[in-house]
Amino acid sequence: MQKFAALVAIALISAGCSQSATSGSSMSTVGYAFAPPAANTFCARQPGLCSTAGKTKVMALNEARLSDLKKVNSAVNQRISQREDIATTGRNDDWRLPTSVGDCEDIAILKKNELRKLGWPASTLLLTVATYGGAGHTVLTVRTDSGDLILDNRTGAIRNWKSTPYRYFARQSQSGNGKWMRIGA
Repeated sequence: MQKFAALVAIALISAGCSQSATSGSSMSTVGYAFAPPAANTFCARQPGLCSTAGKTKVMALNEARLSDLKKVNSAVNQRISQREDIATTGRNDDWRLPTSVGDCEDIAILKKNELRKLGWPASTLLLTVATYGGAGHTVLTVRTDSGDLILDNRTGAIRNWKSTPYRYFARQSQSGNGKWMRIGA
C-alpha cells in the first residue's frame, strides 16, 4: 500500500496535483450562485444526470479510482467530437448527453454519467463553470482526498483545479440538488 501511495503521489504531482486536500488543492465556495440557464432546462429534463445527492463528499483516491478517471476522461474525449451548440442544435447554449458530438458541458455531463456507472457517488462529481480568455467553459470537478481534480475536454491530463488555466465561477452544490455555489479565489 505504501508503494501504491508513492506511485499515486508521483502521478498526481506530475499531473499538477497535490498529495493532500489542503493548501488550496480543494475549491472553497463562498455562497450561492445562479445556475447557467441551460443547466436548469437540462436538469428539469434529466434530473438524474444533474444529481449531487449522496453522503460522500470526498472520494478516497486509490489506484483503481485514478484509473477510472483516466479511462473515462480519455475515452470520452476521443469518442465525442467537439462541436459548439449553435452548429449542432441551432441554439447558443443547449446542455445534453452527447452520443457523438457535443461541446464542453455535454462532454462534462457524459463523463459524470460514465463515472456514476462505475460506482462513483454523484456527490463527488460536480459540473463546474469557468472562463478562459473571456469565453465560458464547463468541466467536471471530481472531489477527492487528493484535492479537486478537473476532467476537461481540452486535455487528456487530469489536473488539480489550481493547475488549470481557468478562472472558476461556480459549481454544483454538494448539499442541495439544483443549487450552485460560487467559487472563491
